[in-house]
Amino acid sequence: MFTILTHLAYFSIIILLGSTIPQGYLGNVENVGSTLLIVGFLGAWRYTWAMINFVRAIIFRRMVFPARKALAFRRYRNWKIRTHAYFLITSYMVEPQVTVQVYRALFLAASRSKDGATIVSSVVHGADERLIRQIYESCKARMDLSNVHLNIDRIPANGKRDALAQTLRIIGSYLPTRNDILVFVDGDTSVPADIVEQSAPHFTYRNVGALTTDEGVLIEKKNLFRDWFILRFNQRQVMMCSMGLSNRVLTLTGRMSVFRADLATKPEFIDQVEEDFLDHWRLGRVKFLTGDDKSTWYWLLRNGYEMAYLPDVQALSAETQPRETFFASSRVLMVRWFGNMMRTNGRALRLNPRKIGFFTWWSILDQRMSMWTTLTGPLAVFLTAVFHSPAIVPLYIAWVMLTRYFFCIIIALFRGEWFPISHPPILYFSQVFGAAVKTFVFFRLDKQKWTRQTSTGKRIPVAIDARLKAYESTAHHAVAIAFLTIAIMFLTKV
Repeated sequence: MFTILTHLAYFSIIILLGSTIPQGYLGNVENVGSTLLIVGFLGAWRYTWAMINFVRAIIFRRMVFPARKALAFRRYRNWKIRTHAYFLITSYMVEPQVTVQVYRALFLAASRSKDGATIVSSVVHGADERLIRQIYESCKARMDLSNVHLNIDRIPANGKRDALAQTLRIIGSYLPTRNDILVFVDGDTSVPADIVEQSAPHFTYRNVGALTTDEGVLIEKKNLFRDWFILRFNQRQVMMCSMGLSNRVLTLTGRMSVFRADLATKPEFIDQVEEDFLDHWRLGRVKFLTGDDKSTWYWLLRNGYEMAYLPDVQALSAETQPRETFFASSRVLMVRWFGNMMRTNGRALRLNPRKIGFFTWWSILDQRMSMWTTLTGPLAVFLTAVFHSPAIVPLYIAWVMLTRYFFCIIIALFRGEWFPISHPPILYFSQVFGAAVKTFVFFRLDKQKWTRQTSTGKRIPVAIDARLKAYESTAHHAVAIAFLTIAIMFLTKV
């Protein structure tokens, strides 16, 4: 009953805002016509793109994926393929109760691997190693781990990339075959118990190099941060299904993805993970600290491999709010996520569209274009309100509330669950503030930081050089926003 009332109150606000618009205002082309045309044109473009992805997602989820899955399982069964499962997991600064939950799920999944499993765990602290061994011994009493080998690799705290590279070399020493799989797992993510059974058959498609799955989130406290993550993962399911139709997803999430073990242990693959970098015309050589999942994705994309999506398999991640407030938490996470995106999609765009698929190439291009088109609407409305009439503001707010509500309906129908009334405003916040963050990191590709770590990317030669680069980045960012604003002023006849 409370949920219904909140939704009714939401629409009451839309009606109230609409009633404040002066009579004949919409017909006043001289004042607001150009602004409404710009907002409407960009809206039609973005909504069309969203509907294309939604239709593709339905086709994939309802028709294409079931057929692909049935064929893959039939091949796997008829060919009598033997698959040894390797699990690579990195644990750093994870709460003990989360570690217990994660490793219990991991050992269960490993025990269900019919042809055995090898777990290589990378840890920094001795307390983590002792806890993992205790969990392993306790799980022996509840499940058969006789065919599961556990290798705990304790390393210095030199960053996740070093940990992944060293762990991959350990797995490579076991000489995995073409039919073996390697599951990358974060220390805060619980793998599905049937991950080996569900993922191994898809590698019977000879060109599939990796796959990723649906994601769920575990956050105890019910607040905006939790609602934001749920909405993000619901949006992710739609977009991943759309990209799954082309069999090339736009990211192999670091929380959990599955690779062909022989590919992931190639020296050149490991080198890409360990020492990935970008040569930027202004910033020089930027060594990647975060974004290992983007490095693995780019290596496979560049080498012509497909990357599949399993919408019916879900990993669960235990998320914690990194900062005290929702705004600060979303900002720090967006800077990391979008920084990884921007550092990688530029070089991905230089790949031949015929090689990676035109829709995939266009989707990567859209990641760069959308940050500017998303900001155009709010800026146009702001300029019109300042120089012409503030009456456009309630009209725009009502439009945003209405359109985002229907977007949330579409996302909820795809997922099969209803949404709280906080989702429409959170969706708009994610779009606009996310676009602003993208423009910020676009001009500061050298700024990197892990959420749980205090280390940052090292770009030295001298301190004065670093300061000059920062000032230069700010200047470039300011000029770009200024040009965007001037263009909008001309288009809106301000």
